[in-house]
Amino acid sequence: MKSPWRLFLLGWLIILSGSLLAHLIQTSGDVEIKDVRFTGNNGQTLSALLYIPPNASARTPAPGILAVHGYINSREVQAPFAIELARRGYVVLALDQSGHGYSDGPAFSNGFGGPAALRYLRSLDIVDNENIGLEGHSMGGWTVLAAAAAMPDAYRSMVLQGSSTGSGMAAPGTPEWPRNVSVVFAQFDEFAPLMWEVPRGSEIADSGKLKTLFGTDSRVDTGRVYGSIEQGNARVLHNPPVTHPGNHISHTAVQHTIDWFAQTLDHDPIEGPSSRNRQGQIWFFKELGTLAAFVGFIVMILGAIRGLLTTSTFSPLAQPANSAAWPVRNTRWWLLAVISAIIPVVTFYPFMRMGAGLLSASSFLPQGISNQVMFWAVANALILTGLGFVVKAEKVGFSVISLRSRGVLALLFALSTVLIGYSSLLLADYFFKVDFRFWFVGLKLLSLDQFQTMLVYLIPFTLFFILSLRALHGGLSVAGDSRRNQYVSNASVMAGGFVVFLLAQYGSLFIGGRLLTPAEPLNTIVMIQFAPLLLMVSVISTCAWRHTGSYLPGALINGMWVSWYIVAGQASQAV
Repeated sequence: MKSPWRLFLLGWLIILSGSLLAHLIQTSGDVEIKDVRFTGNNGQTLSALLYIPPNASARTPAPGILAVHGYINSREVQAPFAIELARRGYVVLALDQSGHGYSDGPAFSNGFGGPAALRYLRSLDIVDNENIGLEGHSMGGWTVLAAAAAMPDAYRSMVLQGSSTGSGMAAPGTPEWPRNVSVVFAQFDEFAPLMWEVPRGSEIADSGKLKTLFGTDSRVDTGRVYGSIEQGNARVLHNPPVTHPGNHISHTAVQHTIDWFAQTLDHDPIEGPSSRNRQGQIWFFKELGTLAAFVGFIVMILGAIRGLLTTSTFSPLAQPANSAAWPVRNTRWWLLAVISAIIPVVTFYPFMRMGAGLLSASSFLPQGISNQVMFWAVANALILTGLGFVVKAEKVGFSVISLRSRGVLALLFALSTVLIGYSSLLLADYFFKVDFRFWFVGLKLLSLDQFQTMLVYLIPFTLFFILSLRALHGGLSVAGDSRRNQYVSNASVMAGGFVVFLLAQYGSLFIGGRLLTPAEPLNTIVMIQFAPLLLMVSVISTCAWRHTGSYLPGALINGMWVSWYIVAGQASQAV
């Protein structure tokens, strides 16, 4: 007989292997990583990861780079740039912007934290203050521009990744300011109209704003260095074939950054990777490692569900799902499934806008994007519940888990499962200094303030999962389904609509240069996370449903860990 804990142990093994791989990559070449805190403007505490190469010491200071993520991201997203620059001998400070990650809020305050971060970088005795570079993605570009405006002589060059000068939150660029700028703007950047006032990212070379920055009346030539590096007015444009968030995981964007700092900062690269060898980049293996760890986290959660149900404490919850809403998949089932998959997508943009208008950030609900997602979630839960009354199926006999009987036991079961998952992230952070992520889809530890905030958002998000998963298992379960069919069916209903729509969105962007909804670039990028997140939710929920015969344990588990995921990864606009 197979041990019920075998899947649990497999999850831990995957987490260990992935975290170790990520750690070895980000410390390659004897790079040391420190989690640092420092005081910014107005007493604000800022957070960053400090990458220290072995050549940097008080006796032999090395060039420094301030690297900053974009809106609703965190310091870890800058890992590709930080890893490759640190391996080449640069001290890199990867900042959490104001109100992001573990930096005090509110977001957008104190120059996004940029001026204070530059002062802190310059205060380190291992940094050569005559050789400082700035790199920022999207709003991180505005962060380093704020630092450059506050301290115009404190840096030598900068790279703007998917960002721009003069966008309402940054000073306008001129032929003389900022100093030595490389603009890396994607051909398929969703924010082209906002950033450079052109319809498509591929048309940036014709941007009037860019021409002003470059000091030319003609179309800007990609790859050509304008001005003089020695005089501090050099400019260069690169236009890689990726999207706005795609800059983070672009070997080309990373290489342009390496090349520009090699040209503009006085530095003899340490022995090892060539400063101009794209094939020498290894950062992507770190992304694969943390992705494996994230997969291991989900596997371990599934194993914990199965294993805990064999214990004497939680065995009363263990019951098979013996009842189903439909004897077979007929036309009405398919109609209900398609509608259930489409409604959350169709309502996404309007409900996100309504949420922004109705639920502005406050001390009670401090995260603007989380408020929008919360409004979308609760509204959709009510719609899907109502849909079940319109398209009727056979009544499902759920196992007897209710708030009046074994609801408390189900709550303890969910809490135990999520605490096991949280402990795995604690250990990964402590031993390997990594979180669980791929790209900007990341599961981070909660700060104390974030934990308190999560308790507020936990209620509405858990309500969403209780109602939506009751509708899923009580309205779309099919008698005689194999285990594979159950998982595939539920995943298709929960995540399939978003996958199909995003394929259409980015098909339009890659073919025609514009999104189907060009006025919704930010919410479209937010939506990207919904596909993997709802896939994971469906897998956890289906596993819990199969082994308890109830939607409640899975709903409680998902409510807890998804609230944790959202709050830890979002920006706080209020304090």
